[in-house]
Amino acid sequence: MSRLTVIGSINLDLVATAPRLPVAGETVTGATLARHPGGKGANQALAAARLGAEVALIGQVGDDVMAEEALVLLRAAGVDLSGLAIDPAAPTGVALIAVDPSGENQIVVAAGANHGVTPEQLPTRIEGPLIAQLELPIPAVEAAVGRATGFVCANLAPAQPVSEALIRRADLMVVNEGEAAFYGDALHTGGGRVVVTHGARGAEMYQRGVRVATATPPTVTAVDATGAGDAFVGAITVALVEGMDAQAALTFACAAGALAATRAGAQPSLPDRSEVDRVLGATR
Repeated sequence: MSRLTVIGSINLDLVATAPRLPVAGETVTGATLARHPGGKGANQALAAARLGAEVALIGQVGDDVMAEEALVLLRAAGVDLSGLAIDPAAPTGVALIAVDPSGENQIVVAAGANHGVTPEQLPTRIEGPLIAQLELPIPAVEAAVGRATGFVCANLAPAQPVSEALIRRADLMVVNEGEAAFYGDALHTGGGRVVVTHGARGAEMYQRGVRVATATPPTVTAVDATGAGDAFVGAITVALVEGMDAQAALTFACAAGALAATRAGAQPSLPDRSEVDRVLGATR
């Protein structure tokens, strides 16, 4: 397939694995701390690259030591970072993540340099497939989608208002249950495919409001769900652009997401193509 472009956030994830997640106002002790590259845009770019796609990432980091730490796995995977901007006035984005032993998490994001991406920084034309999410300013995301010439996957996360033009343009929109409830029937007005994910219970694909495919992930032992959704987005985009049918693409993406949940951290957990093919072969 032609080179896939991802526009999105780049963060450094600070992950505290605790005996349990705190409730409001509570302090939980006994945690261990790890640092991993993250950000939905960077995660999805790396996910697609590990699944065999040639990938370019458009985004922004700060002029600080955290930037290189956030980019190290993207560089190792050969992701094209020529579209990366550096903001000398803002820090690299940071995500504060708490994880419990079952893999459930709570996340707070300080966007930093991600928040400064503007439409003026983007190419006037984006060739080939595009993946976008909503961790960058909405005007930049909508500009990128409007300038894309190929297949567009819009991961509408975190949920926030977007234009009708974006919904009409997207060939694929991916949301979880909460995001699906936020957007409601508007998701089905554009004619593109809509995928609703349900975590360990799998995912469904809709076309004009009619369910056309459903899939469940292979059974795994979850360690950390951080990055599983991004693995899913990268995988389903690669699968559909490669020409898989709806059922095969959904099954492929569910397997990638499940594998990502078996390891700690967002980017370190993302599976490669051979791992996904192997688990799918074992479940047939």
